[in-house]
Amino acid sequence: MNDARIEGYAKALFEIARAEGSLDEVEDELFRFARSYESSDALRNALTDDMIPAAKRQAIVEDLLGGKATPTTTQLVSMVVGSGRGSDLPAIIDILVARASSSKNLEVAEARTAVPLTPDQEDRLRAALANATGKQVNLKVVVDPSVLGGIIATVGDTVIDGSVRTRLDQLKARL
Repeated sequence: MNDARIEGYAKALFEIARAEGSLDEVEDELFRFARSYESSDALRNALTDDMIPAAKRQAIVEDLLGGKATPTTTQLVSMVVGSGRGSDLPAIIDILVARASSSKNLEVAEARTAVPLTPDQEDRLRAALANATGKQVNLKVVVDPSVLGGIIATVGDTVIDGSVRTRLDQLKARL
């Protein structure tokens, strides 16, 4: 799909979530859904397979998100999947997240960790990234076991890699 359509979907989803008064919650739920979608071949295949009727793909979304996400989030994902744009979900959602952050004068900061962070750890990380980059950040944490330990943070074009995997790779290179 071309960038204008992706941008159009992202803008529409943003405006719907804002009008519903649940932008922050919907944005966070959509971000988490997009990361799950990207990491699961089975989910990605189920939601993008044209051989599966749109109603069945929408039912999959509703089964996955129903009760775990706001009705707005469930309906937005269902709408995109039902319109045959499931393969563009991550791109649409990433633009929506950036737009939502920009509306609050924040920069999106994605942190990949091996384990979930506590609220206190998230607050400290948010403050550390703001201090390191000079920007206020909208922190999005992605649990990624391949990190092994530590954190890989991305703020705009800046990547801060404090992961155990990278340190082990650096140690291997020295030996």
